Amino acid sequence: MPRATNAPASRERRKRVVDAARGYRGRRSKLFRYAKDATMKAKYWAYRDRKTRKRTFRYLWIQRLNAAVRAQGMTYSRFAEGLKAANIGLDRKILSDLAITDAVAFGAIVGQVKTALENKKNAKKEAAA
Repeated sequence: MPRATNAPASRERRKRVVDAARGYRGRRSKLFRYAKDATMKAKYWAYRDRKTRKRTFRYLWIQRLNAAVRAQGMTYSRFAEGLKAANIGLDRKILSDLAITDAVAFGAIVGQVKTALENKKNAKKEAAA
């Protein structure tokens, strides 16, 4: 009995992999054996770096906030503490955008944070006395 190779399906599968490798250099875009490895690595890197991108953007927002808050005479860690004390639920992305685009609104938020920190400090003193 002749060997069944399932040629149309395997050819289609290989073609799909080689088509996914379009734009890669050299053999990686032309030959199935190399295209398979290249596309697998590309998918691995894409998955990994989607997570990394989120992480690096968070670092960027924190750096921007730190610079903007230091211009107002405060550190980032104190600012974060004050945000919690003032019950301001804005995330770092929005705060960073405000610091860049709307300095007046950001200044108002920093003012609220400073008063919340003062109130927290005074309440602590009263509790100790």
